[in-house]
Amino acid sequence: MSKLPEELIELINDPAAVKLVGTVDAEGTPHLVVKGTLTTLDGEHIVFAEGYEGTKSNKNLVRSIWFDGKVSINVTKGISSYQIKGRPYKYLITGSVFRTLLDRAREKRGPEADIAGVWVIVPEEVRNESPGVRAREVIGERGHFHQHLDLLRHAE
Repeated sequence: MSKLPEELIELINDPAAVKLVGTVDAEGTPHLVVKGTLTTLDGEHIVFAEGYEGTKSNKNLVRSIWFDGKVSINVTKGISSYQIKGRPYKYLITGSVFRTLLDRAREKRGPEADIAGVWVIVPEEVRNESPGVRAREVIGERGHFHQHLDLLRHAE
C-alpha cells in the first residue's frame, strides 16, 4: 500500500475521531476495541499503543503476525468513515515511534502512564465508508437502492 488518502490521514490524526481495531482469535471470533492512540506518523503505516501485554487484542495481534492474519480498522467522525484492512507488521517495545506514543500517553494521562508496546499495521485496502460515497457506489445508475413492496401498493 502506498500513501494513505489525505482525507483519511487528517481523520486518523484527529483526536476527536473514533478509532476501532478489529481482530480475531484462533476460533475466528471477532474482537473489537477502541484505540484512541491510533495514528499515522508517516502517512503510510498505522500505529497504536497497546497498554498491556495480556489483552485479548494483543494476543489476537500476535497470532495474526505469526499466522499471516489481517486486522480491520475503522476511523469515523461525523459522516466521514473509513475502513482499513491490513496486516500487523511489527510490535515495537523501544525506538522513536514507541517513544512518541509513550510521550503522548504521558501527556494525556500523566507522567506515570506506561504502554507495553506499539503495533505497526501495514494497510492493504482502504475503503471510504462515508454514507454519500457508499450510496453512490451502491445506487449507481438506478437512482435508488430498491423499491419496497409497501411503496408499490401505495403507488397503485
